[in-house]
Amino acid sequence: MSIGNSPDGNSPEDERPFEDDREAEQFSIGRALRQARIDAGLTVDDVSNATRVRIAIVHAIEQDDFAPCGGDVYARGHIRTLARAVRLDPAPLLARYDADHGGRPAPTPAAPLFEAERIRPERRGPNWTAAMVAAIVAVIGFVGFTVVKGSSGDDTKTQVAEGSTPTTSTSASPKSETSKPADPKPDPSDSAIAAAPQDKVTVQVSAVDGRSWISAKDHNGRMLFDGLLKKGDSKTFQDSSKINLILGDAGAIQLYVNGKKIEDDFQPGAVERLTYTKGDPQVG
Repeated sequence: MSIGNSPDGNSPEDERPFEDDREAEQFSIGRALRQARIDAGLTVDDVSNATRVRIAIVHAIEQDDFAPCGGDVYARGHIRTLARAVRLDPAPLLARYDADHGGRPAPTPAAPLFEAERIRPERRGPNWTAAMVAAIVAVIGFVGFTVVKGSSGDDTKTQVAEGSTPTTSTSASPKSETSKPADPKPDPSDSAIAAAPQDKVTVQVSAVDGRSWISAKDHNGRMLFDGLLKKGDSKTFQDSSKINLILGDAGAIQLYVNGKKIEDDFQPGAVERLTYTKGDPQVG
């Protein structure tokens, strides 16, 4: 007679490792997301429409295939986005992903390349502004010199050479006019979108830190753009009153709204829904 054996002849000690292995095998990111989606009564199409993550990527992640995501940063962002869409805590899933893929990725080695991408578009605007200011100063200086030469005699020229203040109004006006074009020079950082119309809203979206899917609509809900913005690409949208944006990876995007740089600290992989008007830039 065998004591402590199960009816099939196996002891509890023999069965316990099999149950532990099965339990560990059942816990996976894809299965957890799929089960939570089913429990929430959502289809893959519903999740894709809500998160803007492509259907093929949603299917792949639910099968624990993260290759279509394009890298660890994008995979972590998609996991976080899908988990929130099906009302699931993303922290355990991200921890499991980091454990299976060598830890959380460190983005710092790529910083020099990203910095170069940021500097290139910011320099383009101020160069044109400086050229325009120089041309205006040259034209006003030439006109002022002509007016002073035609209206002032030798006495006026002598006073100006000796440093005394001319008494005629014609010689004073060119000085005040020539000093005005110097005002735009101290603040060139807000001129990334030159001469942005005041009666419209203008939004420039640049993928400076990597690629990102973006969607843009006007105030009537008409689609202006819906697609992938590769690293280094830029799109500009304009409407009479409002622009609605959805950023698939907000951490890779730099925004200029009505000629002003948006300084929001968007996280890599985060999905952001934004609305901008022709007034001061405001996050919707």
